[in-house]
Amino acid sequence: MGRSFENRKASILKTAGQKSKLYSKYGKQLYVVAKNGVPDPEGNPALRTLIEKAKSEQVPSHVIEKALEKASGVGGEDYASARYEGFGPGGCSIIVDCLTDNNNRTITDVRNCFTKTGSKLGATGSVAHSFDHLAVLSFKGDNEEQVLEAMLEADVDVDDVECKNGQLTLFAPAAEFYKAKTALLEAFPETELEVQEITFLPQANKEISPEDQPMFEKFINMLNDCEDVQDIYHNAVVPG
Repeated sequence: MGRSFENRKASILKTAGQKSKLYSKYGKQLYVVAKNGVPDPEGNPALRTLIEKAKSEQVPSHVIEKALEKASGVGGEDYASARYEGFGPGGCSIIVDCLTDNNNRTITDVRNCFTKTGSKLGATGSVAHSFDHLAVLSFKGDNEEQVLEAMLEADVDVDDVECKNGQLTLFAPAAEFYKAKTALLEAFPETELEVQEITFLPQANKEISPEDQPMFEKFINMLNDCEDVQDIYHNAVVPG
């Protein structure tokens, strides 16, 4: 079977590993959101949105149902949010969001990623000030005025609306996410949201040199392999 089979086998294993990581990530997030609210998406908008996002990334129904069943029970894990900030290869800014039931394990794993790639773990707030924490809703459309009018009528604080190639993207403060989404879907019931998330967007980008690119990619891969890492935000622009 030779090298081609081995390459294909490695690719299959890598894909399986990525899926396992994705399912674990959503299972943990769904459990926490359901546990902190109610395990019923009808009465928990945050949970409903997360389920929609999980389904859009092909997370199987049994993974979702298992997380909700677990959250409905008594006891269970006690997860806490942890956020780490710092500077990665090439001087880019990095924010790493985690969910953990063991802070010592999580900080050790994350610090290891920084140390082994010549990166620098910073104090809380060291880079977050250079990002905007925003709700982002993106969908097909081209009428910015109608969207802005709908947000105005619903008293939603809009940061910006962009239109590009038949795609409208609405930016609002993170705290306005559910209000903006509800107003949008009420005003335009046929809208299918292609992006619906709360994220960190960099205020300025940092070009990564070809020399720093391999180390940057290693850094991101190491973080993605950490059990407790949920999301990674950065301002790096990698050479095409």
